[in-house]
Amino acid sequence: MNKLKQRWGITSNLQAIIILIVFAITGSASAWLSRPFCDLLGIHKEDFGGWFTLIRLLIILPIYQVLLVAIGTIFGQFRFFWNFEKKMLKRMGLGFLFKD
Repeated sequence: MNKLKQRWGITSNLQAIIILIVFAITGSASAWLSRPFCDLLGIHKEDFGGWFTLIRLLIILPIYQVLLVAIGTIFGQFRFFWNFEKKMLKRMGLGFLFKD
């Protein structure tokens, strides 16, 4: 737990547990919400076959990004998740969205 706290730049075990809970909730919620988005866009497994999984993952990604910050804020960890989000998007080549 100490290595994780050091890597994330946090000091308490409670904060680490809250962060892990937020990651768990966000992952589950984004996967659950991707189904209605696929239905809304008319994307069904029968129509896209093997491509369906890739398309659904591409739909989940922006949902996950938004939910991560929103749920993190609800749990009082906005600063951590906002910085985490910026770092993740920079690694994905979208760093131009943020000015330092």
